[in-house]
Amino acid sequence: MSNATASRRPGALRPVRIASLGTYVPPRVMTNQDLEKLVDTSDAWILKRTGIRTRHIADADAATSDLAVEAANRAIDGAGLTPRDIGFLVVGTTTPDMFFPSTACLVQDRIGAAGAWGFDLGAACSGFTYAVTTAVQLVAGGTHDHALAIGADVMSRIIDYQDRATCVLFGDGAGAVVVSPAADPELRVIDFAHEVDGSGAPALRMPAGGSRMPATRETVDRRLHFVHQDGAAVYKFAVRKTRDISRRVLERNGLGPGDVDLFVSHQANRRIIMAAADQLGLPEEKVMINIDRYGNTTAATIPLALADAIAEGRLKKGDLVLLASVGAGFTVGAVLLRWAC
Repeated sequence: MSNATASRRPGALRPVRIASLGTYVPPRVMTNQDLEKLVDTSDAWILKRTGIRTRHIADADAATSDLAVEAANRAIDGAGLTPRDIGFLVVGTTTPDMFFPSTACLVQDRIGAAGAWGFDLGAACSGFTYAVTTAVQLVAGGTHDHALAIGADVMSRIIDYQDRATCVLFGDGAGAVVVSPAADPELRVIDFAHEVDGSGAPALRMPAGGSRMPATRETVDRRLHFVHQDGAAVYKFAVRKTRDISRRVLERNGLGPGDVDLFVSHQANRRIIMAAADQLGLPEEKVMINIDRYGNTTAATIPLALADAIAEGRLKKGDLVLLASVGAGFTVGAVLLRWAC
């Protein structure tokens, strides 16, 4: 195995399942028509290029931890547990409340998960798949019986609403899953694969605010504390890597596209998702897309899509589910599982 790829089969340890799912989006909705009033764009252009109609935007006094707490509590309740049953939590986020302490610390305190430990995980749009894999390993190895994997972002805080290329893309939201030992070894997380390609870092980034370029009056005036993206480069990489990582995890488990019941990709752009699905040989009826309702919520897109799939009757217990993500970094991830809740 190359150093560029981190992969392990959790089924070789004790079998682990996703025991529950909880999601949350703030109530305020921003439509494409609202954006028409802010920048030179149109509903037709946004819909054609991205597939997005609306996105949810957090109020000014709401932070990432607020959304994460809502999703976490719903996931814990759904698993029939209490916060004290959680031994570990990981928060995948690009928009922590602050540099330190971690958002995981804030969430742990507010949900009352006494004795739990955890941390934030920075993998941008792959935050949820990376967080799930991390939680799975700790439960599979017997370190903890119940872990919480959260993907949460308030992207509206780092979006430049003068930049029509990026401001139309993002929304705010959170999703969480409880990871527990599998009562039925067939209904489990089967496999995962992840990799990074740091050569793509310049294509999608927030240039200022870190140790390389600390905040100054100049960095603020130059609008360097917002998302900057090379859309063409991101599109090409995302399609290729979504296809490749998905194919890898299927083939090494002796599976093909026909075995997949539902494909849930990170919801960055409808065209990216469908191009990757087409190259994988997955028909549209097996592809979950809800970007039209939420936009790109970064680490929250996959759990939000899973929740909508359940609500629409497209995801049922025992289904073979393939999750895939590509994010800034570039980060890449895939998780293969039999749905257990």
